[in-house]
Amino acid sequence: MDYIINTIENLMGQTAFCSLTWKNYLMIVIALIFLYLAIKKEYEPLLLVPISFGMLLVNMYPPIMEEGGLLHFFYLLDEWSILPSLIFLGVGAMTDFGPLIANPGSFLLGAAAQFGIFTAYIMAILMGFNGKAAAAISIIGGADGPTSIFLAGKLGQSTYMGAIAVAAYSYMSLVPIIQPPIMRLLTTEKERKIKMEQLRPVSKLEKILFPVTVTIVVVMILPSTAPLIGMLMLGNLFRESGVVKQLTETASNALMYIVVILLGTSVGATTSAEAFLKITTLKIVLLGLIAFAVGTAAGVLFGKLMCKVTHGKINPLIGSAGVSAVPMAARVSQKVGSEADPTNFLLMHAMGPNVAGVIGTAVAAGVFMAIFGV
Repeated sequence: MDYIINTIENLMGQTAFCSLTWKNYLMIVIALIFLYLAIKKEYEPLLLVPISFGMLLVNMYPPIMEEGGLLHFFYLLDEWSILPSLIFLGVGAMTDFGPLIANPGSFLLGAAAQFGIFTAYIMAILMGFNGKAAAAISIIGGADGPTSIFLAGKLGQSTYMGAIAVAAYSYMSLVPIIQPPIMRLLTTEKERKIKMEQLRPVSKLEKILFPVTVTIVVVMILPSTAPLIGMLMLGNLFRESGVVKQLTETASNALMYIVVILLGTSVGATTSAEAFLKITTLKIVLLGLIAFAVGTAAGVLFGKLMCKVTHGKINPLIGSAGVSAVPMAARVSQKVGSEADPTNFLLMHAMGPNVAGVIGTAVAAGVFMAIFGV
């Protein structure tokens, strides 16, 4: 009888109920909320489902993220910049750069949206973060999870990587909630109804030369951007060359989804209660939100400026797509525009600034790495 009682007591002692704190339970609730948003509301489910499930696992069984644990090995691929670079390869293979080539002015909108990054950088310094930490945090404003992880790893900010990655991916997922109020606040109904002329056709030669040219120009100026820009443009070259369809399909489908699973679960697993529930984390999340909001506003305001310069040919709403949440931000521009006028079609026009934002965020990361000699 004593043996049976001792066995039951030992088994009970091994359950998570005996080791979890209220902080773990809070994080479990947050993970379940994220799962709800991903499944019910469909907020970037490809990202949010693995992230929230990784969050759930690590708060029920913390050793899964400790050295030797399954998700620890996934996380090392983040720290080594392997997964972020492979994500960019997949994004390049999936994305049509034609709208950006057809309207090079989109580069200006993509650049304007990076203003939020440098605003957050200054604010982070004022809030007491050191230069490298401030740079890693501020890149959240680009709404680009892979670049956020990449820069945090390169700058040696592994302490903050979990909070930075979760904030970046969360804001990517919440683009449909965060951006529309800012867009409506800064534009008039007349501006939202502006219909843009159809983009010119882009030749195959232009599409092939574009990734090669961008790689040469950007990497020659900022060599440290080679892993991100290089993989992004390589993926796009696969797509546009037309001679490596198998590589294009692999990069944009099987490989992309495998990497998303590894990256998403490992990012979620960095949010253990002990590491995540801190005042510092709240500061990072707040700074990320400010950076994202300012970036969205800067893109829209610059869009208004271009609207005036072009005498009403540019709809300012496409400026919000300058953040690099591809293609969600472009879809939001389309949605807000169609609310004002159901016959308005802005998606392809917004894809130009959206793609420019991806390049712009990578360039911003390269600037920070150059500043700190990485």
